[in-house]
Amino acid sequence: MLGFEDCGKLLRLLNGGEQRTFEEIIADFNSEFPPSLHFYMCSALEFLTADPKEKILNPSQRLIAFALIHEAYASQQPSSNPFISQLVDAACDDEAEKYERAFILQLLGSSSTANCKELLKQSAADYIKNFDLSSHSFPQREHMQQQYCGKIQPEPFKCLFKDNSVKNIIPDPDVPRGCNSNSAEFDSQPGVTSKLGSGNRDETVAGLLSSLSLEGLGPQWVRPSPPRLPVMDGELLWLNPDMNHELLWDYGMCADTSRGAAVRDLIAKALKGPLVPVQQEQVLVELANDPKLVYHCGLTPKKLPDLVENNPMIAVEVLIKLVNSPEISEYFTVLVNMEMSLHSMEVVNRLTTTIELPTEFLHTYISNCISACQGIKDRYMQNRLVRLVCVFLQSLIRNKIINVHDIFIEVQAFCIEFSRIREAAGLFRLLKTLE
Repeated sequence: MLGFEDCGKLLRLLNGGEQRTFEEIIADFNSEFPPSLHFYMCSALEFLTADPKEKILNPSQRLIAFALIHEAYASQQPSSNPFISQLVDAACDDEAEKYERAFILQLLGSSSTANCKELLKQSAADYIKNFDLSSHSFPQREHMQQQYCGKIQPEPFKCLFKDNSVKNIIPDPDVPRGCNSNSAEFDSQPGVTSKLGSGNRDETVAGLLSSLSLEGLGPQWVRPSPPRLPVMDGELLWLNPDMNHELLWDYGMCADTSRGAAVRDLIAKALKGPLVPVQQEQVLVELANDPKLVYHCGLTPKKLPDLVENNPMIAVEVLIKLVNSPEISEYFTVLVNMEMSLHSMEVVNRLTTTIELPTEFLHTYISNCISACQGIKDRYMQNRLVRLVCVFLQSLIRNKIINVHDIFIEVQAFCIEFSRIREAAGLFRLLKTLE
């Protein structure tokens, strides 16, 4: 559908056939309507000129309409014009006026730009007035279709619904069939050739284009949809979006499971026991070559303690690669809460020299180490663990990994409690130098 403003512009162009040349009208058409609207404008013109018997447009208006349809796509090959079939049909219509058919044939047959310009330098009224039938011949439809459409058009498909559709325009019974729409007799008639009834011709045409579909009024398909067959056991039920089903997506479906298969197998072995040096080296090399393999190695936070106890070096490397993962906090929580051991302190100590660990994590880990030392009943194992913790704390303090003032009181009390151990006395002296 077209707006009334565009309809008004188009009708003003069609009404200029008495005084203005085709060339001037085409220039105004190109300036009034951008190329993006040419198809819609030409569709409207094709609709108005589809049946020469209906007399919606007067003769000069029809010639201007055909000229605009042709020139809108004149820069392309004739077969590229989406309305070339309608132009050919109009040129071969035996019921159309001879001057109209000749005009379209001249448009289609203007093989040179000069010939086309000469044709368009005259007005529509002058062309009709000076038309000489003896100087024109009309080729067969098949020849025209072969020449301009690229092939002979087949018989149109006969559709029961399309054939029974109601056309947008019907003859006004008050206007005689043979009435010349270009004469004063037409304007004196009480009606116009339009479904919209009587009134001004331009208003009628504008209303026809802006209010009615260009495809006709076809009968509606009233046959009900057939019912669906019941779903059999073993069949899948098609879910429509409006059935309010919550869908659960398996994002791992069709994933490349072969990626990191070797590393995944070695990590599974590393959880059960120490790997031989060759296997450890293979894991470290694979993770170095592709850091993203750490997300496919099958290590979850719950499995981390087993890896720390059996293969601390691999655990360090995996945690370094996971430092930017959104789940790294879960790994740190498991690490800080696992049973204190030489391997866990080794892992934490190596991590402190490689990445920046959260301050809260370090404070909690130190507190857990002190609590673990105090809770051991075996004197030998207690002394051994105290030495390890003292060495670990001295390393953190000397490397300025932690701010000793944040944990000064707790560490000082730990040193006094185990002052019999040489490493604890050394840690105490180190604290005194930092006061």
